[in-house]
Amino acid sequence: MAEKRIILTGDRPTGRLHIGHYVGSLRNRVAIQNAGGFERMFVFIADAQALTDNFDNPEKVRQNIIEVALDYLSVGLDPSKVTLFIQSQIPELTELAFYYMNLVTVARLQRNPTVKTEIAMRGFGADGEEAAFGSGLPVGFFTYPISQAADITAFKATEVPVGEDQKPMIEQTVEIVRAFNRIYGETLVEPKVVLPSNAACLRLPGTDGKAKMSKSLGNCIYLSDTAEQMHKSVMSMYTDPLHINVSDPGHVEGNTVFTYLDAFCRPEHFGRYWPDYADLDELKAHYTRGGLGDVKVKKFLEKILNEELDPIRARRKEFEKDIPAVYEMLKKGSEAAREAAAATLDDVKRSMKINYFEDKALMEEQARRFSE
Repeated sequence: MAEKRIILTGDRPTGRLHIGHYVGSLRNRVAIQNAGGFERMFVFIADAQALTDNFDNPEKVRQNIIEVALDYLSVGLDPSKVTLFIQSQIPELTELAFYYMNLVTVARLQRNPTVKTEIAMRGFGADGEEAAFGSGLPVGFFTYPISQAADITAFKATEVPVGEDQKPMIEQTVEIVRAFNRIYGETLVEPKVVLPSNAACLRLPGTDGKAKMSKSLGNCIYLSDTAEQMHKSVMSMYTDPLHINVSDPGHVEGNTVFTYLDAFCRPEHFGRYWPDYADLDELKAHYTRGGLGDVKVKKFLEKILNEELDPIRARRKEFEKDIPAVYEMLKKGSEAAREAAAATLDDVKRSMKINYFEDKALMEEQARRFSE
């Protein structure tokens, strides 16, 4: 339906962003920003969604707004090229979500894989279907996919760059868009999900080898970590438990160090840091046949990560010098975002025929009817 290319993506401010966020979406966002070719690009901090499972700790969300904003700016997102905004400052999103609630069944929300996983992770009930959707689950959290649909459609987004775990959410947004357009007429834009092309970036594991990098598990490498903090994380990283001696054959599958190398390593890194090997395949082959120690591989990874993160650390230090200026960027972005969302809300209300005060034809028709 839409010919304009509009990008929208964001993150919940539940903590500092880590390298899983970086390879899963942040790096891709910066690449899209720098490539250009879009009408507009919106990147937001989803504080209202974060409050659905942090409703009793608003100060945590409040403090993390600036952390996420600094991470955005430090990776290279540019407020002169993209619109950075805070979700809660756009009240039109709440109204849109309210209207969309009539287009989704409870059963459909219960089947959403992302919702089910997040519910279990946050302890709202992980002992089966009945417990998971029991009385301990806040309605706001349960309707998270509907809120996300409001975020996406409010800005008529055509593309949504996200991590793999968010794919079911975008699929549900598409369902809502199709339902709305079928019932009320062509109004909303159907978005496409944009995933990282590198398979290793789809879901970077934690440093302990667990499937998800998580603050609660203490297995993250944060974008704001110092080189010293990152050194400790890399050196303690999970590898191959069967690779006890250097001479032992090693396994790269399920080996966190090699998963990270798949996500970050480029051919030129070997020329700079380990010229003994031509590329990653050659390094993997040596490790697999034995004769290569884990520490050497970890040191190589550490150099690569420092090369990637050093410019990010430096930019963050500069932005940290003027925090009021960062908030001013977010304020201006929020004002621009609200203007765009308000235009979409007007379209929605017009299609739903609840634009009573601007519908002069309705008033004239009713005036004639009651005057007869």
